[in-house]
Amino acid sequence: MIIKAGNFEFTECWDGVLYKALSDYPNITDWELQTICDFIAYEESWGRKCTVEADDRSIIEALNKFQKSPHKRRVPVPEKLTECTACPKYKGCMTDIVCHTSPVENAIKIFDCGSLLSPVRARDLSAAELKAESRNAANDPEDFFEYIMFAWGNCQAGDRLVNERMLGRFPTEEELGAGFTQGVRFYFKYDKLAQHPDVVFEGVLPMKVKNEVVLCDYVYAVVVSTKHKELVEKHISEDIKDKVYYLDPGDKDIWQWSESVYDFVKSI
Repeated sequence: MIIKAGNFEFTECWDGVLYKALSDYPNITDWELQTICDFIAYEESWGRKCTVEADDRSIIEALNKFQKSPHKRRVPVPEKLTECTACPKYKGCMTDIVCHTSPVENAIKIFDCGSLLSPVRARDLSAAELKAESRNAANDPEDFFEYIMFAWGNCQAGDRLVNERMLGRFPTEEELGAGFTQGVRFYFKYDKLAQHPDVVFEGVLPMKVKNEVVLCDYVYAVVVSTKHKELVEKHISEDIKDKVYYLDPGDKDIWQWSESVYDFVKSI
């Protein structure tokens, strides 16, 4: 795996390369150094070596110094991250809440079983089969499919992926405008889910969890578009019923919807 730390629009892992965006290039924060080290440790745990590249030598020097320094605990996540500033309202990622977004048909299965499941468990396919699928456009390795993945709470990436999978291609900005298809959003408090026994910090996502997350033990809120209320409400168990909310998307685009849902969940 190659890690390229630089002045990118956002952090992304694609086809064997981690493009690590720095919020104040060429300066690098302790949190950004922590995430690079997390990525290296995760990759090495699966037998993959990492090479770090940067146009500015000071980045490599800062990483070498960080790796050699004794760290008794993880660098705490800042309240706001500005590696990506595409979000019109917040201009960054708010870190108090994380989210897993699912198409409504998958959300029904989640409600029925009471847990978020890794792709391997949810689809009852091997990691090798999932890796080989055409929908694996980023060429993610097999181990990625052993985990449930989470984005920051105000991020639109989950809904974007829902629409990508529905269309079988990358959606246009027009298709992500008013009338786009909303996924079902499962929200978790960062600090609580970070205590899950199978949590992993791998430097790209806020976190991911191996195998399973039991909803009644961890979920903070679930937001469903009113368009899908009749489809899902009969599948929701009593133990999480008071955590499920139905919101009207109106004519919001994907950005406005993501921000408004985050604002609502934060206000609970």
